[in-house]
Amino acid sequence: MATLQATLTPTADPTPVAVSVSADEPSGAQWVARFLGSANVTSLASPFREAVTKFLDAVRAAGGTVHISATYRPPERAYLMHWSWKIVKTGYDPQQVPSYPGDVIKIQWAHTSESGAFDQQASVQAARAMVNGYGISGLNVAPALNSRHTQKQAIDMNISWAGTLTINNASGTAVTISSDPKTGMNSELHTVGATYGVIKFVGGNSDKPHWSNDGH
Repeated sequence: MATLQATLTPTADPTPVAVSVSADEPSGAQWVARFLGSANVTSLASPFREAVTKFLDAVRAAGGTVHISATYRPPERAYLMHWSWKIVKTGYDPQQVPSYPGDVIKIQWAHTSESGAFDQQASVQAARAMVNGYGISGLNVAPALNSRHTQKQAIDMNISWAGTLTINNASGTAVTISSDPKTGMNSELHTVGATYGVIKFVGGNSDKPHWSNDGH
């Protein structure tokens, strides 16, 4: 955390005294490496963890490929992702971003120039560095402040395969999927996932990698 140097003059002693005053740290790419989340299925809460494990085992057994980008997301990381995205994608005023409760995140979203004036360009540029660092520039919806990720009930993953996918649903019945797309956006795959209790995001293309315990 950054500090500001201030000079105080006691009334009883005119000798200046230098003290350190806590200051918020400007936003920027350095925040991305803090409050790290997980991309491991073991970080999920039970029984969703077991449901995901069985579904992914079925996908892989059928010849599909799975790349997991996120499971558990700490609330602090969700806050940083949400507001950096809002500043960049919606033009949200960095000066109006609410503080995170407590003293856990001391971030300065509104950058200032050398003269002390608000610097819009620097503020947006720093937020964009965070958005790029989090890999969320392609999202069409802001990462939620409180979501199934923060509850350990969601997984972001890319699923793909070539040709026809013949996969067992939760009851052991083989389901043949020959339709397009051959990705996690395939509606027939969504139906199979639902039998395991792994539900594709109800918002469609706005968050393509997202699956959860209830589709939210």
